[in-house]
Amino acid sequence: MEFDQLIKRINELSRKSKATGLNEEEKKEQTELRNMYRSMVLGNLSSQLDTMKIKYPDGSIKDVKKKSE
Repeated sequence: MEFDQLIKRINELSRKSKATGLNEEEKKEQTELRNMYRSMVLGNLSSQLDTMKIKYPDGSIKDVKKKSE
């Protein structure tokens, strides 16, 4: 599903939820769509951070890396 279609359907379900309520199938679909949205946003953010670099005051430039735990 494309991002724009995903947002459109999430918004439709949200409006219906406020107006008349959702049945169990629609609630399940809403949860699945929201999870898809989250994973798409996090994937996009992650790929942007992978290409980001930080320039420090001393002039050095370093890649942004995942934080080690």
